Order: sequence, then C-alpha cells, then structure tokens
Amino acid sequence: MSPAPVPPVGARIRQARLECGMSLRALAREVGVSASLISQIETGKSQPSVSTLYAVTTALGISVESLFDGGKAAALSPPVTTAPGTAPGTVLHALAAFAADPGRRIGPLVRPDEREVLELDSGVVWERLGHVPGIDVDFLLVTYRPGGASSSSGGLMRHTGTEYGCLTSGELVLTLGFDEYTLRPGDAVCFESTTPHRYRNDGEEPAVGVWFVFSDT
Repeated sequence: MSPAPVPPVGARIRQARLECGMSLRALAREVGVSASLISQIETGKSQPSVSTLYAVTTALGISVESLFDGGKAAALSPPVTTAPGTAPGTVLHALAAFAADPGRRIGPLVRPDEREVLELDSGVVWERLGHVPGIDVDFLLVTYRPGGASSSSGGLMRHTGTEYGCLTSGELVLTLGFDEYTLRPGDAVCFESTTPHRYRNDGEEPAVGVWFVFSDT
C-alpha cells in the first residue's frame, strides 16, 4: 500500500476543542502545558509528545484514533514506510501507523522478521505481534532502551483503556499515580490506563516485555 499523508492532527485537535466550547487557555490548564504550546500544536508548528497527545485527547473526551479517522496511514512491514512530512520514529508516525485500517488482519502467524517495527524518539521500540479485525487491542513486544521512557518530557500520561504487561528481560520502572514500582523479569502489571503513568529504563540493558493495550470503545 502506498504511503498517504498523515491527517492534520493539530487542526483536528482545534476542531474538537471548539466543539467542546473549550478555550485554548482552558485546554492548556487541563493538560498542564502552556497555551503557546497548544497553539503551536494546533497550527502544526510543534509536534506533541506521547504524554501530551494522550492528555489532550483525554481532556477533550476523544480517542487518539479519532484524530486519524478518514486518513490512511501506510500499511507497514519492516522497514517502516514513512508518510510524507512524517519522520520515522516520531510520535505522529507511530500513532498514525497503529491507527491505520482497523480491518486489516495481521497473522495468524507473525514471524520475527515480519513484524511491524515502530521506533519512538524517546528510546522506545514497539513491535506489533498481531491484530484481529474488530478487536480493539494492541498486541506488542515493547523494548525500552537504556535511558528510554514512554514520555521524553518526564511527564505522566493517561489515556482510555486498560493495559496488561509482562517483563521478560531487563528492569523497568513504572510510575503509576503516586506509586513507583520496579519491574524485573517475570513481573507483570495491569491497570486502567486512565491512571497517570510512565515507564522508564534506568538500567544499562534493554528492558523487553509483552504488552496488551485494550481500548475502550
């Protein structure tokens, strides 16, 4: 499938904000960022981090996927195909790819060299292990490189759904609300994703695990 432009995410955020009757400053206060940053995101001058994008969509009562409805991202197979204007490893590239064509079947057998691989600039690698049409779940092998984190800004993120994870190697620190946990090989976690959270790898070895992230529909 040929690459297609990533939808104008900033414009869609602005549209959703106006439909909610929320001012730019009110949204900024809810998310915990400056009004200037929200303005830059809406005009396409700045790209939101994972945590900021999740916080914005949560504040507006919309899903991340809704920002990409009506636009086709590239159907990926290694190496990742980049949509025009979207650099590989960026947040929008990753989210656009994962929001692409929910009816597409991945599997039933996915060999290691056939996985869709998406790299974020915060040192995190997502490998998609499969997808069944009609099921709103991301089945992922996740790698946090040394120093990698789910939020490059250090902030916590929250989003709709529930996530389950099991760490297979390395160590990973999970901040969940006001608590902090150190995950070691064999440790598993499960929690509602609306709880503010963040993962980070403070170690010198990659932290690798299998994650299921269920979306509420």
